[in-house]
Amino acid sequence: MTAVAGDDLARVHPADLHGRLDSQLTGAARAWLDQALDEAGTHPGTHGPISVWELRLAEAGRRCGAEHADAARVLILHAARADAAALTRVYQQGTAAERRAVLHALPHLVPGPDALPLVEDALRTNDTRLVAAAVGPYAARHLDPHQWRHAVLKCLFTGVPVAAVADLDRRAHDDAELARMLGDYAAERTAAGRPVPADLHRVLTLTDPTATPPAPATAPGPRGTDGEES
Repeated sequence: MTAVAGDDLARVHPADLHGRLDSQLTGAARAWLDQALDEAGTHPGTHGPISVWELRLAEAGRRCGAEHADAARVLILHAARADAAALTRVYQQGTAAERRAVLHALPHLVPGPDALPLVEDALRTNDTRLVAAAVGPYAARHLDPHQWRHAVLKCLFTGVPVAAVADLDRRAHDDAELARMLGDYAAERTAAGRPVPADLHRVLTLTDPTATPPAPATAPGPRGTDGEES
């Protein structure tokens, strides 16, 4: 079975993600996930020092397998309707895997920039999987130009493929400051006798003001309880 790709966790609506994950899990794992989602939906928010759904986040790897755990955690967070405060608590207290799930869940759960400190924290780490999760659709929507440029550079520094950067084509287009930063970085690498990442040339090409700008990306909107877009 092929796990749901990391990029898809933030870009696919949870209802569709659930269907894809369901088809990949074994019977026991599927039954556990259904129960975990029911519990999270019935008792969302915070209850006491730790909620039942938070305990299920910790179990996801053991119950669903490491390759499916991220997707399961994103679904649990969505079912629990975790707000920015709850997501911050999970991020601060959780493992690297749980932090990654929080970052993937942000575009589904936080409409405004309230959770940007979590993205900024992840971008300060050298954990490449956290960095890749941090530069998804939420960062594309809410990081200011200065922060976003440094996020792109962080990917180049750490070897995270720039394909992980959501909305890269649109945000890089005609960005002279990003082009300057990329040129400086390439010059530093060359002067030190080190190779220039191929991804740098790709992003530099995107900054070309003569290129045809891409159409704005359209993100799926939240759905109401009846499954319709709202």
